[in-house]
Amino acid sequence: MNPRQRHPFPNLHPWRISSRRAGNIQDELRKRIVLEDEIGRVVQVAGVDVGFENDGATARAAVVVLSYPDLTVVESAVARRRVLFPYIPGYLSFRELPSILSALAKVRTMPDIILCDGQGYAHPRRFGLACHLGVITDIATIGVAKSRLIGSHRDVGIEKGSWAHLVHDGEKIGAVLRTRRNTNPVYVSVGHKITLRTAMRYTLACCPQYRLPETTRAAHKLASG
Repeated sequence: MNPRQRHPFPNLHPWRISSRRAGNIQDELRKRIVLEDEIGRVVQVAGVDVGFENDGATARAAVVVLSYPDLTVVESAVARRRVLFPYIPGYLSFRELPSILSALAKVRTMPDIILCDGQGYAHPRRFGLACHLGVITDIATIGVAKSRLIGSHRDVGIEKGSWAHLVHDGEKIGAVLRTRRNTNPVYVSVGHKITLRTAMRYTLACCPQYRLPETTRAAHKLASG
């Protein structure tokens, strides 16, 4: 039996709100982001992903915890929640996090790092899903997105590990990272309690074979049902 029967995370704000209120919450919670490495020995990493059922009315979130560095699945959980927030680019955390938090509440051991299939600091208000999740859970988080939301960058070499800064309004907000030779790069940004260099290192370590981290691949498969 899972010993964690109650939701282990603080309720920092309501989820059924207007987009204007959501933007204000992002601006306020952004002040809590830690942009330094505050992680100890990493023995477990996790991926989170969300799919939708019932014509988008229900969010199905999956959390998969893997051992590190061998990336063997240790534990997984799925949770379904009614969707309370519409699809609006830049506010996806308000749509997806309630179900993600419910799934995380089901795992017995919290991971040391969570890799999110989405943006972290590389966000118009510097508070994407990875930042939001990190601040609420107080776990180190990384945003590893398949596509660019904002910013520009120079060309990236074709070899695995090649990268370039992602820049927006003169600020370095993330990195464009090649995780597999001669494939499209991913967009890595800090979520919480980790630096960009360290975030890239763990992202690469979680991509031994494919473009996307094993954490993301496992969570996506489970969330897709």
